[in-house]
Amino acid sequence: MLDVALLMANSSQMKTVLYVGPRYRFYIPLIVLLSLSITLQVVVGLLLVFIVKYDLNDVRKHAKLNRMNNVATVFVFFTVLINIFITALGFEGYAVR
Repeated sequence: MLDVALLMANSSQMKTVLYVGPRYRFYIPLIVLLSLSITLQVVVGLLLVFIVKYDLNDVRKHAKLNRMNNVATVFVFFTVLINIFITALGFEGYAVR
């Protein structure tokens, strides 16, 4: 659920960035960071779906599931890091009309 909430927040921020346009000084960096964050969130969601799909009792699949889980964890870490930068470049001075 947190992934869905973050995805919705990033989508809303993307809408705001596109609405304000290039007159905002961090326009391009925010577009890139938001796009990257949304992409990573979708990839993590898909990885989690595939992890749940596999049979955990099958010992032969443990290595693959462990790798997939590690990749998902790293992607979540990078998503959090990217969203820290997005927050730092945020829109505190802009009011959207």
